[in-house]
Amino acid sequence: MAGRELETLSQALARLPGFGPRSARRAVLHLVKKRESALEPLLAALQAVAENLVTCSTCGNVDTVDPCALCSDPRRDTRLLCVVEEVADLWALDRSRLFPGHYHVLGGRLSALEGIRPEDLGIDSLVRRVAVGGIDEVVLAMNATLEGQTTAHYLAERLDAFPIRLTQLAHGLPVGGELDYLDEGTLAQALRARRPVA
Repeated sequence: MAGRELETLSQALARLPGFGPRSARRAVLHLVKKRESALEPLLAALQAVAENLVTCSTCGNVDTVDPCALCSDPRRDTRLLCVVEEVADLWALDRSRLFPGHYHVLGGRLSALEGIRPEDLGIDSLVRRVAVGGIDEVVLAMNATLEGQTTAHYLAERLDAFPIRLTQLAHGLPVGGELDYLDEGTLAQALRARRPVA
């Protein structure tokens, strides 16, 4: 059995997404075995992040600088704004390198069951960003859940008064998806969003 410190590290890793007790123990063993090449650089990186982590005051992203690297990037199109529920959604979209504009993180989605109201999210700061002007299009990139679509509908109502183009991510068939394996909701959305064959 490992000592108390190693067991504490293993338990801490097991609480991370994608890790269970066995994978956490394997990670600890790897870090111990590769102390100089894996453990020490990991410790240094964790310490640097812990000391410098901030939430971007402009978009809500997490970074080690404020404004974040995305908001500070002069190559980004300031006329485009993509609204997402969480930072993980922002990172997933930006990883695709297909959206050239800026982002806005709400910090969640409306949910009556969980008691999450509009004032609990970054909706007012979104409205202020749009009210300043200079934004031509707002893309609502909410998750395809009931709460996500409720949030998108609420945002559409709040942003209706502004002279912007309001768009939403397409929903439907995934690339490479087989009809037999898709749920009814995905199929229904794909049928509603059908378009002419070019």
